[in-house]
Amino acid sequence: MFWFRFFACFLGGFGTILFSQAQDLALNWKPEPEFGGFYEAYFNHLYEKEGLSTKILPGGAGQPVTQLVAGKKVDFGIAAADEVILARAQGAKVVALFAVYQNDPQGFMVHPEKGVNSLKELFQSEGTIALQKGLPYTLWIEKTYAPVKAKLVPYAGGISSFLQDKRFSQQCFVTAEPIAARKEKLNPKTFLISESGFNPYLTVVIAHEDALKSDSAKVAKFLKATREGWKRYLKDGTATNVEMQKLNPSMDLDTFKESARIQKEFIETEETRKKGLGTMNKARWEKLYQQLVELKLAPSGMVVTQFFQ
Repeated sequence: MFWFRFFACFLGGFGTILFSQAQDLALNWKPEPEFGGFYEAYFNHLYEKEGLSTKILPGGAGQPVTQLVAGKKVDFGIAAADEVILARAQGAKVVALFAVYQNDPQGFMVHPEKGVNSLKELFQSEGTIALQKGLPYTLWIEKTYAPVKAKLVPYAGGISSFLQDKRFSQQCFVTAEPIAARKEKLNPKTFLISESGFNPYLTVVIAHEDALKSDSAKVAKFLKATREGWKRYLKDGTATNVEMQKLNPSMDLDTFKESARIQKEFIETEETRKKGLGTMNKARWEKLYQQLVELKLAPSGMVVTQFFQ
């Protein structure tokens, strides 16, 4: 695919000039409903109407989005709120501008036969749980639900192990893996990570803080088009799902539709209905920051209002 060769060129040291020719949005995953509003704006020329020549750069596992934004190789990127704090703790001048997911759709899925009714019960019961160790949310869960009795193993992706073993549980996005499991005639139970008290904003638009000073008009136009794109996508994303599916044929249209339906409750909240899509508040950032300090992942004394705009 062109975007892959383009990105590879950048990694090889030749992409700085290429990236500077347009306002780019670097995603941290493939085209899926979690990015539906951005593609809605793109396919319907909402960015162009604001005078922007925005391109969307699909991502994948390990996509260094915060580094790209911090290095001013792309104008905008997608990250999680905890990634923003950790990046700033390392000196990266990235700022969060717009949070698509107001509540974290990440969680764990288990077989009903396991008989657990909460995240705490899951981690304090026998069995195997596949997850990405070392991430902030896994460290928080291990600390919160200590002593953990379950056997924790690396998550290899997919759901093949889950299909084969009723005692096997795994991390998931409730908008993805449980849908795949239901297609295989299973009915998994899911427990959200937010149940543990750890609930970062996800699918967060970030930019370099210099852009807010030197080109605030462009940032405002990008956010205006993005917010309108998400309004339209949440109202009816059918056409955009068809176009995204062409870019990501590994996901079928039925899954696009179901994922888009499920994610709405994580995007539209009482607060967004009052203040608008993408809104963020200081209290949420303060709590997340203190949790990362408690985990010794961030130093104390950072200014919370510098994390987001």
